[in-house]
Amino acid sequence: MFASGTQKRHWMFSGAPEIDLLRREANERYVNAFGQKMDSSSKREHFLTPGEEKLMMRHFEFILSSFCKKFSPIMPKYVQGTALTYFKRFYIHNSIMDFHPKDLMLTCVYLSCKVEEFNVSIGQFVGNLKGDREKFANIILGFELLLMDKLHYHLTVHNPFRPLEGFLIDLKTRYFKDKPESVERLRKNAEEFVEKSMSTDACLIFSPSQLALAAIIYSAGEDGISLDNYVTSVLLNKTGPEDIKKMVSQIKRIKSLVKNQEPLHRELIGPVQRKLENCRNQSNNPESEVYKRRLEEMFEEEEEERSRKRARIAKEEKETEKQLLGY
Repeated sequence: MFASGTQKRHWMFSGAPEIDLLRREANERYVNAFGQKMDSSSKREHFLTPGEEKLMMRHFEFILSSFCKKFSPIMPKYVQGTALTYFKRFYIHNSIMDFHPKDLMLTCVYLSCKVEEFNVSIGQFVGNLKGDREKFANIILGFELLLMDKLHYHLTVHNPFRPLEGFLIDLKTRYFKDKPESVERLRKNAEEFVEKSMSTDACLIFSPSQLALAAIIYSAGEDGISLDNYVTSVLLNKTGPEDIKKMVSQIKRIKSLVKNQEPLHRELIGPVQRKLENCRNQSNNPESEVYKRRLEEMFEEEEEERSRKRARIAKEEKETEKQLLGY
């Protein structure tokens, strides 16, 4: 349940200003850590600004959504919603200069497939990608544990898609009993509204049911249908005037956030992407020599630990054998 889950306790924020502040702090931590010997001017030229990070995030969110829509077999919308939520959560406290979004994007989608029980093997998953599929598989599996750790293993995501379906059923059974076909007309625009909301930070600010209700009300408005009586007399009939007022205010905030989101300035993406390649953390770059050396060292340490463990077990077995034989 959303009301008692980790999503509400740990991943809901008061609004865009709080989220932007946390992302600026992540940006500053990275710049301060890797730009200790630079002056302010050099830092501005070399590192991404919070605004540039936001641009790159939106760019890769668009790529993530496009990948999910073209995925074979057909991917349920809630799997895409979970992947986008993981992606947004990850980059609240981490800079994209530290972990490149092209690596984390695919890992978010793969992990969401597992969590939402959309069963595809890693082979099937990378089969949807062009290029070196073995390399993609290694990157995804290599970053999977890191992603779960950074999400604090809070993997359950409550998407607006399920409550949206619930509202459509409720409208059919309690409000439009004689005209269920009128309800189905609302589905397309409502689903599109939810998808648009996923390109904003709405899922980090508003509950899934609020987002779903805003989508239904928006769709009804587009179709010339008023749902005011349904909301006040049916849906919230046992709710006090103050709570109804708060709900109406939240719905207005959601509609405004979705409607007024800034367009993605694609002409700026190329220069910022090149800048990112120059300032990214090479120790987290799977194609860098630093990353490969670190992996080799890690495997060597693991092999040494396994060797020590095997030697210890062999010694214990010999001691046990001596005791059993009495010498």
